[in-house]
Order: sequence, then C-alpha cells, then structure tokens
Amino acid sequence: MKDSETGPKFDRLRRLRATHELRQINAETRLDMRELVYPMFVVNGKKVRNPVPSMPGICQLSVDEAVIEAERLHSLGIWQFLLFGVPTTKDSVGSRAWLSDEAVQRCIADLRVLIPDATVITDVCLCEYTDHGHCGKLTAEGDVDNDATLPLLTAVAISHAEAGAQVVAPSAMMDGQVAAIRSGLDESGYREVEILGYSAKYASAFYGPFRDAAQSAPQFGDRRSYQMAPTQREEAMLEIYADIDEGADKIMVKPALAYLDVISAAKSRFPAQPLYAYNVSGEYAMLHAAAANGWIDLRLSALETLTGIKRAGADFIITYFAEQAANWLRK
Repeated sequence: MKDSETGPKFDRLRRLRATHELRQINAETRLDMRELVYPMFVVNGKKVRNPVPSMPGICQLSVDEAVIEAERLHSLGIWQFLLFGVPTTKDSVGSRAWLSDEAVQRCIADLRVLIPDATVITDVCLCEYTDHGHCGKLTAEGDVDNDATLPLLTAVAISHAEAGAQVVAPSAMMDGQVAAIRSGLDESGYREVEILGYSAKYASAFYGPFRDAAQSAPQFGDRRSYQMAPTQREEAMLEIYADIDEGADKIMVKPALAYLDVISAAKSRFPAQPLYAYNVSGEYAMLHAAAANGWIDLRLSALETLTGIKRAGADFIITYFAEQAANWLRK
C-alpha cells in the first residue's frame, strides 16, 4: 500500500484529537457530576470532624457536620449520598444498628428535611456495629450464621426506611439477604424503598482505609468465607442474577479498578439494571499517596480513573473523589 493511500486515514484520526476543544467534542465517554455518589461516615455527638489519616480529606462526621457537608456537595450537583454509621458502643450482634436514635437514622431524617431532592442511600450491614467486626451474628464456633443474620439485616433496613431512606444497600453478602429485606420492607409498608444490592462484593485488599474510617476491621479471621474471591467473574454474574431475582432494583460491583471486566460483564448481561461501581478507599488512598510524593497528577489521575470506571459500564460511581471531581468538572 502506498503512503498516499494510508496518509488520509491517519490524518483524519489525528484531526479528531488535535486540540482540547476537538477532544471534548469527540469524547465517547463523559463524566457527569450527577453520576457520582458521595460516601459519608456518621458518628454520634455534635461538631465532630475526625480526620481519617489514611484517607486525605475524609472525616468521620457528626450528624450536624454531615448535613453541612451534604449541603455543600449538593450545591455542586451531587445528589446521592451513601451513609455508613460508626456507633459509640458495640455488641456481639450489632444491636445499635437498628436503633432510631443512632447517627445514621438521625442523619437520614435531617437530610430528607434539609435537602429534599437528594437521594439517601444507606449501607445495611453489621460489621461497624459488632464488637467482633464481622458482618453478622456468629455461631458458637465463631462462623457467621447466615440465616440468623437475615432478620437482623432486615431490622436495620426497616429502621432506615422508617427514618426516610429512599434506598437501602445490603452489603453483608449473606445468601438471601435481598429477599429477606424486600419482604420485610413490603410487610412494613415500605414498598417504595429501593434496594441497591452489593451484588458482587469481593474480599479485597483495597478496603483497609475504609476499615479505619468505619472502625470495622474483623477482630479475628477474615471475610473470605462470605465475600467473593478475586478470581471469580462468572460467580459474580450468578450473585447479581440472584440479587435481581430476589428483588434488587439496582446492582453494584465493589471494588472498581481491579474489577473493570466484572463491571463490563455485568452491564452487558444486565443492561436494564442500574449499575453502581464502588471506587473504594484503597483506590482513593493510593492516588493521594502517589500524588503526595509527586509521582502523579491527582486531578488528571482521579478523572482518568473515574472515566475508566464509567467507560467499563458503570451508570453511577460511588467515590470519595466526588467533591473534588465535581469541582474539576465545573471548570
């Protein structure tokens, strides 16, 4: 083939990316701040802002401070918030998780009043509330009892619905948890409350900073017997199908970066189901650490990361970069 025959083809491709304006016009994937979900760690007390050392810019927040934070982000275009609770006291079954006076329940109520058009999503799990750090009630042998945990998770979800949560997100990875929660919500008169399943939640090494923030590290063993092994992709499709079959309205893949293929496969297999991807704490922390050492540009790296997650198929991205990304996208 002659040079003259190949030249125009490649000139055309170069022309599509020659300037910033052309790159913007021809972008196949566009980030939108409305697709970002901001996670918050809420605690009891007032005027509390406890920085999380392993997550720069992230704090444990008392309810009053969490509402201020949410109002600021809402002004930037963020309208979805995911709440995690960090109780003052813990016990073997995590009984504070479903009490109406706990931080999450009070934060839901305040957010619904002060930001009525925001969507409040709540994490439904017990690991933050149990003194052993596992996601459910234990057997005498120290294993998580799947069936005995289901009514506890259901009680948590109902308490969140009573406070005003529009979406509950069970993350304990117990078999049958979505069906149990759906039944409990319906019987309690909360048929309109949606369920976002942590459908494909992996036993990941990238959760370390989150466990600092939520004070939820297991006191013994690990969670590999109920969270998914990183080797599994087709099993993730089975987990997602099971959640949808049990009544999940939305699905999630967690973490995001090491599981872009799972996100892509999930979107391909279940295109009608809104798909969330969780850009987890370790993914956030490692970019900050590299940027602090001058090895990468934080803004460019974070936006590239979020773009990659969306390009893989995510409809919404749960990310600690939400506020920064919203500001970057507005410029």
